[in-house]
Amino acid sequence: MRIVVVAVGKVKERGLRDAIDDYEGRIRRYCKLEEIEIADTGEKDVAAKLAKAIPERAKTIALEVNGERMTSQRFAQLVGRCEVGAVANVCFLIGGSYGLPKALSDACDVKLSLSDMILPHRIARLFLVEQIYRAFTILRNEPYSH
Repeated sequence: MRIVVVAVGKVKERGLRDAIDDYEGRIRRYCKLEEIEIADTGEKDVAAKLAKAIPERAKTIALEVNGERMTSQRFAQLVGRCEVGAVANVCFLIGGSYGLPKALSDACDVKLSLSDMILPHRIARLFLVEQIYRAFTILRNEPYSH
């Protein structure tokens, strides 16, 4: 399985970038991982770039404030179903300051909310990669998640 995180915007803050890179390195012990950053250059352009970045036949998960709320355990079950269900690509989409284009979000397989609060895209990305890592440790009954 390969996980692709497609995000509008670039993480420039050194501490956040380091933390994201750390979790991405940990995730790569379990699966392939790719991060794609898209410049926030206008809604039409962003929509086209996001759509182009989604791998073929991917399970798409849009991060949306009004999406489904999950515990870490339920999120791990979602990741686990993808892993054992031979889903080749799982693609998480993170919008920029104006969120994801509606048509693209509506076409996604899952809409996921990380919080009832609106998070800056760079914080959402850190939160997401930590939860992906946590999901793999839960699935393998490893000590990271208590």
